[in-house]
Amino acid sequence: MSKRIRTGLAFLLSFFESMSYAQQRFPRPEFESGYVQPAPELPAPRLLSLEYLDVLVLLLVLVLASWFIYEKRSRRGILWLSVFSLAYFGFYREGCICAVGSVQNVTLALFNPEYAIPFTALAFFLIPLAFTLFHGRTFCAAACPLGVAQDLLVARPVALSAGVSKALGVLPYLYLGLAVLFAATGTEFIICRYDPYVGFFRLDASFVMVVLGIGFLLLGLFIARPYCRFLCPYGVLLGWMSRFSKRHLSITPAECIDCKLCAKSCPFDAIEPPTGYQQVEMRESNTRRFLLYTLLLPVFILVGGFLGGKSHVFLSSAHPDVHLAELLINQPELKNDPGHIDVQTFLASGKTMEALVEDARAVRRAFYRGSTILGAFMGLVVGLMLLGQVAFRERKDFEPNKSHCFSCGRCMDYCPVGQERKTT
Repeated sequence: MSKRIRTGLAFLLSFFESMSYAQQRFPRPEFESGYVQPAPELPAPRLLSLEYLDVLVLLLVLVLASWFIYEKRSRRGILWLSVFSLAYFGFYREGCICAVGSVQNVTLALFNPEYAIPFTALAFFLIPLAFTLFHGRTFCAAACPLGVAQDLLVARPVALSAGVSKALGVLPYLYLGLAVLFAATGTEFIICRYDPYVGFFRLDASFVMVVLGIGFLLLGLFIARPYCRFLCPYGVLLGWMSRFSKRHLSITPAECIDCKLCAKSCPFDAIEPPTGYQQVEMRESNTRRFLLYTLLLPVFILVGGFLGGKSHVFLSSAHPDVHLAELLINQPELKNDPGHIDVQTFLASGKTMEALVEDARAVRRAFYRGSTILGAFMGLVVGLMLLGQVAFRERKDFEPNKSHCFSCGRCMDYCPVGQERKTT
């Protein structure tokens, strides 16, 4: 057999193998009792070639976003590109898979050797992080459908005080830690379950999620991007990458004239003003507070770890094995209830009560370790945020905060220096 024929046969085999991903291998059973097969909660598997297409579209959007920001300095280009992302990744792909939820896939793959992470999930997790490390948060600007859905609805943004923003800024770290803990223990993908916008993309949300989604959209009219700023767990990772980004959006292409229009145009309070003489004069008192917070940092970590360990009983109750064991121990009469599906499924499996309790204890031990680490992590976050209040670098011009800036480009359009250069 010639090499060309072997190559053609290999291509056909791989093609039909990929086709099998989108086909149901066995026909649906036919019931005569009037049973109606429920609709699946998750989107059906796609062709492998279409999954690769999603990755290619993501790459193309990120490349175009970087080009619009750095070469064209065009807010309009970013806006239309974000509309395309909302239509494609949001309504067409129904929000799955997204980079925000991929955090859980990566976590499960790291802690469960039996789980094979899909290539698409790994790509959607790594590619935006890589682009952010080199170009800032261009993913948030034009590729994330969750962020775009909020960005397009900003009507009358209200500036939050620095204290409120710092306090609410702790929530994404807590959400990230809980998502990692629940995924690592095989409990649940809480980011996907409680996503306030994916129900709109799929048009099948429960009443509670519809109310939650509408609440976020209404809140987003006045507090710009509330989910992105104060909840998004993937945004924590993007903020870390953007802080060390090699290149980042600049407000003005030339010398800043301190007109303050950029700060007024930013609905996310991500523009930092120049450091004034007052901050320089406070340097001595800031030094004392910095040393105090540095000494207290280990205390924050230890206290956080202790409190986190104490919460493991409550958190582990979300695991199905722990929940079922507690249910049968506290209400043994449920074994005689034919309407309780979980209990009857357990009884039909032939598994003993002793084995279930032992599994629940193992899960609870895993939660104790994970909750302790999560608490220590939150203590570290709080301590570093306090240190950030007294540590600053001198700025001569208005500059975007590299960690919090979404690279939306609004400030570029408001900068009179930039508009003058465009006119010229």
